Amino acid sequence: MDSVVWLKDVGKDNLSLVGGKGASLGEMINIGVPVPGGFAVTAQAFRDFINRAGIAKKIFKALDVDVNQEAQLHKAEMTAKKLIMEAKVPEDIEKAIRSRYEELCQQEGKQVFVAVRSSATAEDLPDASFAGQQETYLNMRGAEDVFNAVRKCWASLYGARAIFYRVEQGFEHEKVNLSAIVQKMVDSEKSGVMFSSQPSTGEPLVVIEGAWGLGESVVSGSVSPDNFVVERKTKKILSKYIATKETMIIRDPKTQKTVTIKVPAKKREAVVLTDKEAIELANYAEILEEHYGIPQDIEWGVEKGKIYILQSRPITTIGNAKKAEASTPEASGKVLLTGLGAAPGVATGLVRLISSGRDLDKVKQGDIMVTKMTMPDMVPGMKRAGAIVTDEGGMACHAAIVSRELGCPAVVGTKKATTTLKEGMEITVDGGKGTVYEGRVALAAPAKPASAASGGGVVYTKPITATEIKVNVSEPDRAEAAAATMADGVGLLRIEHMILGLGKTPNWYIKNEKTEEYIDELVKGIKTVADAFFPRPVWVRTLDAPTDEFRAMEGGENEPHEHNPMLGWRGIRRDLTETDHFRLEMRAFKKLYDMGLTNVGIMLPMVQHVREFQKAKEIMFQENLDLEKIDVGIMVETPGAALTIEDFIEDGIDFISFGTNDLTQYTLAVDRNNENVAGLYSELHPAILKLIEYVVERCNEAGVKTSICGQAGSYPEMAKRLVEIGITSISANIDAVATVRETVARSEKILMLRALRSRE
Repeated sequence: MDSVVWLKDVGKDNLSLVGGKGASLGEMINIGVPVPGGFAVTAQAFRDFINRAGIAKKIFKALDVDVNQEAQLHKAEMTAKKLIMEAKVPEDIEKAIRSRYEELCQQEGKQVFVAVRSSATAEDLPDASFAGQQETYLNMRGAEDVFNAVRKCWASLYGARAIFYRVEQGFEHEKVNLSAIVQKMVDSEKSGVMFSSQPSTGEPLVVIEGAWGLGESVVSGSVSPDNFVVERKTKKILSKYIATKETMIIRDPKTQKTVTIKVPAKKREAVVLTDKEAIELANYAEILEEHYGIPQDIEWGVEKGKIYILQSRPITTIGNAKKAEASTPEASGKVLLTGLGAAPGVATGLVRLISSGRDLDKVKQGDIMVTKMTMPDMVPGMKRAGAIVTDEGGMACHAAIVSRELGCPAVVGTKKATTTLKEGMEITVDGGKGTVYEGRVALAAPAKPASAASGGGVVYTKPITATEIKVNVSEPDRAEAAAATMADGVGLLRIEHMILGLGKTPNWYIKNEKTEEYIDELVKGIKTVADAFFPRPVWVRTLDAPTDEFRAMEGGENEPHEHNPMLGWRGIRRDLTETDHFRLEMRAFKKLYDMGLTNVGIMLPMVQHVREFQKAKEIMFQENLDLEKIDVGIMVETPGAALTIEDFIEDGIDFISFGTNDLTQYTLAVDRNNENVAGLYSELHPAILKLIEYVVERCNEAGVKTSICGQAGSYPEMAKRLVEIGITSISANIDAVATVRETVARSEKILMLRALRSRE
């Protein structure tokens, strides 16, 4: 059997071959629905890979854990994903993937952008959606990127959410395989989701949700979409709800990467769909429901005025919804909030405000979970909740689908639930009407009864923030403690601290012809941290030790005496004049990438001119590092680097990180180690903040990731300012991660509240 098949050659009877998503796409192509073409890497190819690579038994052994124990679940995820990413893919399977992509490009007459989507063989069944359990990779271009995205899709089959969900749904891990769908990318100006029948009641009403840009924002719940209700047979538009759409996901025309940007002011409250487009979508919904004989959950996009259908799967929740609706009484009382009724039923309980996964243990049986938006990682808390109320999201977001599967009443898109409702107050939630009442409303149905399975639960400590919270790591032996913070990655891993621990300078190893020993020490240290965080990013700063720190070490006898080593021969300056040790570092990185540790990024310190960045990349290229696969960035710790950031962006940096310790002393002419002027040293000086804001604005425009790893990132006051400026991530000390996380969550909430008030 072929490892790769064209979508046009498969249909609804090929679920075991290409999974639910692939089978549906092929079926729609064959009945004439406008679906972007592409191919599927078969489930059998995935199974052949793990069997021939000898990792199948290891994977399933790793998955044999108590999914209600967070530590066990996390370990299972990391072990299984690592096995997938490090194993050698059989040559015939890899060749088939690459050659089929090239054929697709030949058909189009150009190198095409594709979406690489996961399609599990147990996915999109009538009684289980598997919503949000596997990954999708958008705007992939080039055979190498496509192949790597396929491998990442395979690995996502063993994400924590996916493992947990399969166990909860009663699916055996060994019997679920994954097909990777490679499909021509629709660069949607507008997109969304629709249901061919009302997903709560099953009525013959087409419910359409849409927003600007790519559809991931609607599916994830990160934006509240417009909502249309169309009578299926007559095609009469019964209602419109026009939401305020703050953000959109697009393909950046400069970087060709998928980025989230603010919606232009004139479009935020503009209707996404014309009436003609809404009716055309409703026609497709009717066609698909009639063809499949069951209500459908459909993803769509519009590019250059043409509608494309991107996915169709059974609605998994109508049975549960009808059951819940049958017990839903008429309710009356003081209305506190209204929104979209995402899951029917009525429940009364006490408000529990959830700002992050860390708060999930607050939710006791029957409590009302109130949060910014529901996310797949909140399922353990949702199982205990009597009802769900959110600020954002629509009926089509993944977690809303899962809430309907759970039979948990839900009202979404209220805009102000987290600011209107108070911790511990008693409310009644009507998930059918989309209404939240004050107190206990007469005839309210009792909260969901406690179940034996609800005594535990996975507690995800990672809060939901738009700004990523990373951690600084100085020593590899702190990797476990750093990972325990549930940080989104490592914003700074210092190489020099590993070297100082050896007691010998890099030149000693070079002089004594022990370079391989030196490389192995670097690999060992970096690998310890990269393993602990995989697949989360780990940015490793190359050597940045002042000469006075090396002078006392073996091999440091000839280190120069500098009046001020902090302003002297360090960082990239040393790397480019004494290149031997820098090349050894690059060889260490090469070994790490060959091991499959693709989460490692290279960060260059003390850069002040783009020529330095260019020369460093030349050496990387000479040492056989594939810069198309590796994130390479710079430290911004000199005013020179900050004020010429456009040059670095033009030359292709992937990220920047502010080293505020040095940036402050170099900008203010204050020696941070001199007690006589210590009082003049301040990272919050207006000049520092202006430099940071300037760099962040330029980088955001270009889609370049921004972070801070200096000491200031651990200060709540600085974190608040950074959120306001729009930084991508903040990297804090291990003991400060939790505090910074809470500060960021609170700051983001305040910004949202201000935005809402400005529109009133």
